[in-house]
Amino acid sequence: MIKAITGTKDILPDEIYKWRYLEEIVITTLTKFNYKEIRTPIFEETKLFARGIGETTDIVSKEMYTFLDRSGTSITLKPEMTASVVRALIEHSLFKKQSLNKFFYISPMFRQERPQAGRLRQFHQFGAEAIGSNNPLLDAEMIIIAYNILKKLGLKNLSVKINSIGVPQSRENYKKILREYLNDYYNDLSHDSKKRFDTNILRIFDSKEEQDQKIMANAPLLVEYLDDVSLEHFEKVKRALLNAHVPFEIDAKLVRGLDYYTHTTFEIISSSVGAQSALCGGGRYNGLSKELEGPDLPGVGFAAGIERILLACENENTINTEEEKIDLYIVTIEKNLSEFAFNLAVKLRESNLSVELDYLERSLKAQMREANKFNSRYTLIVGGEEFRNGYLVLKNMSNGEQTNISVEDINKLISILMEK
Repeated sequence: MIKAITGTKDILPDEIYKWRYLEEIVITTLTKFNYKEIRTPIFEETKLFARGIGETTDIVSKEMYTFLDRSGTSITLKPEMTASVVRALIEHSLFKKQSLNKFFYISPMFRQERPQAGRLRQFHQFGAEAIGSNNPLLDAEMIIIAYNILKKLGLKNLSVKINSIGVPQSRENYKKILREYLNDYYNDLSHDSKKRFDTNILRIFDSKEEQDQKIMANAPLLVEYLDDVSLEHFEKVKRALLNAHVPFEIDAKLVRGLDYYTHTTFEIISSSVGAQSALCGGGRYNGLSKELEGPDLPGVGFAAGIERILLACENENTINTEEEKIDLYIVTIEKNLSEFAFNLAVKLRESNLSVELDYLERSLKAQMREANKFNSRYTLIVGGEEFRNGYLVLKNMSNGEQTNISVEDINKLISILMEK
């Protein structure tokens, strides 16, 4: 039997309502903040992500799904969305039409990771990007949006962590200080951290290896070496979050390694999902547009993992939306009336009513069971003595009340069904 590829998952009809519920909250919230939806292709040229994410990152060096197309071009299934959004902004010159562009997205992503709870090889994210302004209030807006969405989903076990990584110059000065500290511990670092020592030293803070974590526990922190401009930017972000009643804590080890990242970084984590606790993360990336050969535009954004958020919702039992119902199930008890039932269903659906009918020529009892399975508000019995006398029998499935409706008076039937 052919099965879904390891690390991918079918989203079945009985759980899709959770996705729709989340997506509706995402769209409603971001629309209120005047973000516009963008959809980019599912694959891009590999060099976009090599430059946009960083060749030294695990994503680019180990996790991307990359292949050559028939023209010999290296193509990659997108592992994240920010680079694609910035590429679209540059390609279509959107920055010329509007000084500040605010986007949001809901999209599948692909990374060849080891599958585990909350981490799949095809996964889904929603997120937002604001490109064109260096205002620290936009940094705060991103955090507020992400936090509001998670709170609207009913999640309670949330922790907002923020930090500042300053501007490139102060970060370069700090890297020298960090490198001096780590020189004494170099031989004790893990294999990956030794590579990062030369290529991307800040990412040693991300190491999950116990020996690395012990070494980094006493390392000098970037926030202690920030310049005045960076400190002022960070203070404005913190004040804005306090005024918006978003609780946060400063995590001085929350860093981003690439040069185009600047100022604010943040994560929102949950204690309800086990080891993969980060529900979303983001920050400012003022140098990315220039890195992708576009104009030098500041940007800030975040991305959130949908599967991981839904896992947190399941563990906290926060999504209890009412099961989907249909308005009417047409029960046909005589085979020769199936076309009548079908034509009636077509007419009722034209009035925006959800209608189902039997296509398997089952018994009355089996059709009633099916109506219950679909949570139908009403059933309409077509056939029998009542039909020969010119009537349809409408049954209210919640209280059992039955009403005879003339075959000629379909408007009365529509009127009853429209009363919700």
